[in-house]
Amino acid sequence: MPEQSTPTIYGGQAVMEGVMFGGKHVNVTAVRRKNGEITFLEVPKQDKAWVKKLRKIPLVRGLVSIIDSSAKGSKHLNYSAEAMADDELSPEERAAQKEKEESSFSLSMILGVAVVGVLSFIVGKLIFTAVPAMVEQFIFQHAFENQTLHTLIEGVIKIVFLLGYLWIISQTPVIKRLFQYHGAEHKVISAYEAGEELTPKNVQKYSRLHYRCGSSFIILTVIVGVIIYSLPIFSWDSVWERVYIRILLLPLVIGISFEMLRFTNAVRDIPVLRFLGYPGLWLQLLTTKEPTDDQVEVSIASFNRMRELDARLEQSSVMETDIGRSSLDPVKG
Repeated sequence: MPEQSTPTIYGGQAVMEGVMFGGKHVNVTAVRRKNGEITFLEVPKQDKAWVKKLRKIPLVRGLVSIIDSSAKGSKHLNYSAEAMADDELSPEERAAQKEKEESSFSLSMILGVAVVGVLSFIVGKLIFTAVPAMVEQFIFQHAFENQTLHTLIEGVIKIVFLLGYLWIISQTPVIKRLFQYHGAEHKVISAYEAGEELTPKNVQKYSRLHYRCGSSFIILTVIVGVIIYSLPIFSWDSVWERVYIRILLLPLVIGISFEMLRFTNAVRDIPVLRFLGYPGLWLQLLTTKEPTDDQVEVSIASFNRMRELDARLEQSSVMETDIGRSSLDPVKG
């Protein structure tokens, strides 16, 4: 890959036995199948004009980006999970499974995978917002009256819940491999941004941690939330009012956290400011693991395929290409 002075900013996410990268015009997932083959899911981006406009508005673009990434990412994660499950089936079991799917209905079939992904994000965020506030209120309600201190303890409880949850799931083999692919994704982006040729040997030299990561965003929402919830204008008289206020302020917390994430990434090369991104990097010590060369190879394949399709679409300026005609089932994507 030729060295670039101002490389395009790309993002991605880990999936089961693979990596998804998002380009200007297409999102591509590469998955390592059980037989060693790498297959691709290629989905053209078709953002509506009003969505593109919202992405340019500070504070608003954060919420739009998170919802959009949840919707699109769920489709790629679903594909990787299906591919992983399919590899474990015999031909007879595969035929029976297909027949069962055709004759049954699920929430994903009724609402669509993207909608289910967004709903899962919203429900998870609401639970993560409400439960720590309720736990803190139950334990420390009569210990003192300072609401700022109550909010600080609530933030500590959130972090403890988050770290505990991540540590527990990271002990399972499936999630450990998912976190390895997360590390592979970061390494490829860092190597690309440094202008390196994308080979497993070159990519492995880079850190598995990256300033511009969803894990950093998660910890920023906790920090920003503590600051906003501590403002005197958001006082409460009961646990339900406390939870209600938290939920109402969620869009604002998400919007400011997104802007902070952009800022910490922009100043990461300034010595006196790079520490602002450290909390997110520390959290990535849990959400990423060192990948193997085989896993890095899958990440490189996804990134290169994404850039190849992006370049082709740029040249043709027409969105109707042979996207999706890879080794996947044609129904995917």
